[in-house]
Amino acid sequence: MSDAASEIARLRAALAATEARAAAAESELAQTRAMVSTSEAMIKHLRLEIAKLRREQYGHSSERRARLIDQMELQLEELEAAATEDEIAAEKVAKTTTVSGFERRRPARKPFPEHLPRERVVIEAPTSCTCCGSDRIVKMGEDITETLDVIPRQWKVIQTVREKFTCRQCEKISQPPAPFHPTPRGWAGPNLLAMILFEKFGQHQPLNRQAERYAKEGVEISLSTLADQVGACAVALAPVHALIRAHVLEAARLHGDDTTVPLLAKGGTQTARLWTYVRDDRPFGGGSPPAALFHFSRDRGMANPNRHLAGWQGILQADAYGGYNDLYRTDRDPRPVESALCWSHARRKFFELADIKGNTRKGKPAHDISPVALEAVARIDAIFDIERGINGLTAAERQAVRHQLSRPLIEGLQGWLRAERDRLSKHNPVAKAIDYMFKAERWPAFTRFLDDGRVCLTNNAAERALRGVALGRKSWLFAGSERGGDRAAFMYSLIVTAKMNDVDPQAWLADVLARLPGTTASRVPDLLPWNWKASELRRAA
Repeated sequence: MSDAASEIARLRAALAATEARAAAAESELAQTRAMVSTSEAMIKHLRLEIAKLRREQYGHSSERRARLIDQMELQLEELEAAATEDEIAAEKVAKTTTVSGFERRRPARKPFPEHLPRERVVIEAPTSCTCCGSDRIVKMGEDITETLDVIPRQWKVIQTVREKFTCRQCEKISQPPAPFHPTPRGWAGPNLLAMILFEKFGQHQPLNRQAERYAKEGVEISLSTLADQVGACAVALAPVHALIRAHVLEAARLHGDDTTVPLLAKGGTQTARLWTYVRDDRPFGGGSPPAALFHFSRDRGMANPNRHLAGWQGILQADAYGGYNDLYRTDRDPRPVESALCWSHARRKFFELADIKGNTRKGKPAHDISPVALEAVARIDAIFDIERGINGLTAAERQAVRHQLSRPLIEGLQGWLRAERDRLSKHNPVAKAIDYMFKAERWPAFTRFLDDGRVCLTNNAAERALRGVALGRKSWLFAGSERGGDRAAFMYSLIVTAKMNDVDPQAWLADVLARLPGTTASRVPDLLPWNWKASELRRAA
């Protein structure tokens, strides 16, 4: 029996040692997994920083780079979450075993904003000394740990009471008049209306999804009721939209662009268009506030820009789309619009032929990369470098710098492109990229920026205004009707203009809807985003 007992003891000891080694191995594996996840997140973070720095240094040298940065940020988000999961798992395992220390480097957290309210939760203090038990203890200070939290959305019903009084002498009933409401029947307050509008047109949340979420929060509002309020708000906000439209069309220079919008049609959807015309005088130090005007159309026909800009005259910065050509006719009434074409569009065609990494991803051999396209990109980039240095200067200062620095580069580029074009077949992709700049007498429109300091090198202002529409298309799927498209363009004009003036669109819409019913026509300009922002700053001060 003694031999059997000793053998059992030996086996138990061996089993315990094996379990200990397994636990240590498991802990080390968890720590290694956490370190690998953290390293991957760190590498992705550094790559993202490098991409952003390159974008700042070289500007919009690659339209693809902006999408790449967005993709990298999404990947970084997933890697950070995975690293945290693995780190917590490693900490749980490490509690039972002893392994080498591991600490994950985390970015320094910014302090919480001062304007947020603070709620003090004081932990009950000891009444006696934890060492000797004496009750002769006095407070010498405190340590505060701040935790950011959020209060879920709160709904409330505001009861507006109008008391009635009767006269004991003449028996006449007196009562204060009913208040004005932002929309007829007045069941929805301005903050609720602003939230509905901003979530639909600013956050791309269709009304049916909003209604589902409100129902889960205990407030059932039918889809038709929400749609009724959207239409009522469009009518209420019409005076503000009219002023923004007038402000945009008063500009001597506009950015124009359009994008596709799915429109519900019989048996499916058809491709409609959403157009924007942007006034932005900030690049040449202009004092007028920026604003954007949107229009909706069923197609991309030439009649649409003619209708949108009827009677307007000035410089239109756009791409080389032929639908604008009617505006440039010499016999146009009252006078022709001057064309200023976008160098980003011209550069993009060369870049696609010189994108080594992009062609490699597509499986194309390296020798397919065009040296002419590479040289064209380098020459155009030099012009962009000059533009970044003069952004924000006055029109006269910009023109002087362009005359001294940019004009020689443009003249050299023109001669070089024509010489290279003569050597290429008409079917060569590089030849098509060169023809884009020279056919139909486009070169004067590309070089108009040399003689006018107000003109920008690109049409990026209009593309930025349309970015939200492009991002939201997958959420709202399609415009339900032509009226719905017009209403969307109406609301985009308000929301994008507010954003361009660094104004919170939802807060601005709520205040405007609350004040409009009691505002006279002469005071409506005070509600425009740039004037509203100034009054809010004065009120805060």
